[in-house]
Amino acid sequence: MKPPPFDYEAPTSVEEALALLGRHGEQAKVLAGGQSLMPMLSFRLVRPRIVVDVNDIPALAGIREVDGTLAIGAMTRQRAVEQSALVRRRCPLLADAMPQIGHFQIRNRGTIGGSLAHADPAAELPAVVAALGGRLVVRGPGGERQLAPEEFFVSYLTTTLEPGELLVEVRLPVAPPSTGTAFVEVSRRHGDFALVGVAASVTLDEAGACVGAAVALTGVGPTPVVAAEAAAVLVGGRPDARALEEAGRRAAAAVRPDSDLHASAEYRTHVAGVLTRRALARAVERAQGGGEAVTP
Repeated sequence: MKPPPFDYEAPTSVEEALALLGRHGEQAKVLAGGQSLMPMLSFRLVRPRIVVDVNDIPALAGIREVDGTLAIGAMTRQRAVEQSALVRRRCPLLADAMPQIGHFQIRNRGTIGGSLAHADPAAELPAVVAALGGRLVVRGPGGERQLAPEEFFVSYLTTTLEPGELLVEVRLPVAPPSTGTAFVEVSRRHGDFALVGVAASVTLDEAGACVGAAVALTGVGPTPVVAAEAAAVLVGGRPDARALEEAGRRAAAAVRPDSDLHASAEYRTHVAGVLTRRALARAVERAQGGGEAVTP
């Protein structure tokens, strides 16, 4: 298969990219890492008149800490995030999820913003952003807006990005002290998209009681599923085996997955409960000092 014909532009600034996107509207596609767009072009699933390559815009890449958040440019390579000591220290859930995204060759080219804008319902990064309550920074003709995950993700491969807009950054809250995290998933083979994945975070106080928890799932709906009731089971008490079991049950009750050729809805629902329990148990252990993915 060969891509359809298209024009190509490689702007060197955000302003130039926005001007091109504004001029061409729905006829333009943004090229970031190309891990999703290039196969879609080759199969002619998309037929843009112009491809706007944003790889030569330095302002769109980088990782920095700003006002209690970790700000990651949309063009930051996934491998750079995976290897970042700042990410491991300040946002351990993201660090935990990164090695599970495809293979390292994919992460060498794939970008944070490209994955989020593609909005694959089985991808890891949307679940991480949803679990942490992050913000997605979008810039367009009307200026800048910051969107919560539930505002940004609409359905399968669909976001609220308007023609002429560009995802420029994602902002994730810095984890509080004594926070343990875990990202666990089940896939047919290593590197495949997850059949079900769970992002979990648990914060303990000095007495070992849970003062904060979050759970989000991927692969079980058209967008990431935040299992707020499952996380709430742990808050206010010690996260013992009974609480973890109940959290898993509530997570399974919160999802409505579809069946496909890879797994039935019943299987995904069952696995959602099991993985939620495992992810929370691992996060608790790490918050207690028994693992690496924990903030000091």
